[in-house]
Amino acid sequence: MIVATTEAVAGHRVRRTLGLVRGSSIRARHIGRDLIAGLRHLAGGELHEYTKLLAEAREQAIDRMVAEAESLGANGILAVRFQSAEVSRGAAEMVCYGTAVELRTEA
Repeated sequence: MIVATTEAVAGHRVRRTLGLVRGSSIRARHIGRDLIAGLRHLAGGELHEYTKLLAEAREQAIDRMVAEAESLGANGILAVRFQSAEVSRGAAEMVCYGTAVELRTEA
């Protein structure tokens, strides 16, 4: 599966557009991670606990989007975008979406 943020992929052409596909993941903060992150917040610097949490949410959202595209018979997803939003205090949603396509290699 080719997943790209661009609207075209070098060496390929879109044979058929199959439609919008998306995946999402909602993650809540962990009290233990919150305590450690809170201490780091006081000292400054990257909050590794939250970086890891968002990376995991992104990967799960991508996996779900790819599964939806595969169910449509796609071999590519173009114009992929990410969006996140706070769902409730301490929980955030990561959404990944794009256009499922059938790509053909150019001769």
